[in-house]
Amino acid sequence: MSNERRVLFVMLLTAAFMVVEVAGGLISGSLALLADAGHMATDAGALLLAWLGFLAGRRSADSRRSYGYRRYEVLAAWINGVVLIALTIWIAIEAVARLWEPQPVAGATMLAVATAGLAVNLVALWVLHRGEGDNLNMRGAALHVLGDILGSIGAIGGAVVILWTGWMPIDPILSLLVSVLILRSAWSLVKQSTHILLEGTPEGLDVNAMCEEMAANVEGVENIHHVHAWSLTSGEPLITLHVIADHGTDRNALLSRLKAKLAHDYKISHSVIQIENGVCPDRGDPVA
Repeated sequence: MSNERRVLFVMLLTAAFMVVEVAGGLISGSLALLADAGHMATDAGALLLAWLGFLAGRRSADSRRSYGYRRYEVLAAWINGVVLIALTIWIAIEAVARLWEPQPVAGATMLAVATAGLAVNLVALWVLHRGEGDNLNMRGAALHVLGDILGSIGAIGGAVVILWTGWMPIDPILSLLVSVLILRSAWSLVKQSTHILLEGTPEGLDVNAMCEEMAANVEGVENIHHVHAWSLTSGEPLITLHVIADHGTDRNALLSRLKAKLAHDYKISHSVIQIENGVCPDRGDPVA
């Protein structure tokens, strides 16, 4: 089975059991199960994006979208994150209300659903583990499934407490803990996708330091300016820049050195470089 099919299978499995968990939460009255279903929704969305990443990687650019369709991943991630933040707020409000007025929870139903969820998540992890471990999409998907496993274990623990002691507040307490996991993931998703959509500088790239380092260490460079760096999608940086070349420098050789430097040291494989002879045509004056 290919990595793409593994991610698709796990995504469908996670989404299907999320529906089961919602039904189980409503039938048993367990807010913890509903919160864990929200966590599984987060991960189903992340797995969907991973799968779309495989698909988008095969779809070529066209006359209307010269960069292709990779940005759909980022837009979907932003929508997914905003919806999950709203879901987390609802869970938190409901949990606080239940702490003041505990609601009865069918512990046996809660235990059965949570145990089934643990089994589903273990199967999902096994399927992903058999894929290519060095693929970032696969590694990210496996981390999300590990989070689901922890949520299922927490729900099982809550069900055991309810069956053993009848202490109902454990359910909203667990739901609050799971909602924190959802909020953390959702906020990170919204923050990162917003940064990309606003053409923010790729994470970890200091443009000024990069320009100084390249000007000092690439033969034939006098000055680097007019730099724009952004990401097409997560982990796919792009850059444009202007370079003032030393007098007598071979432009083709300099261009090759600059592109090799960007690819090797800064992991930027897509670059557009304009080489100039002392005057930047976009400014109309010499560059100091």
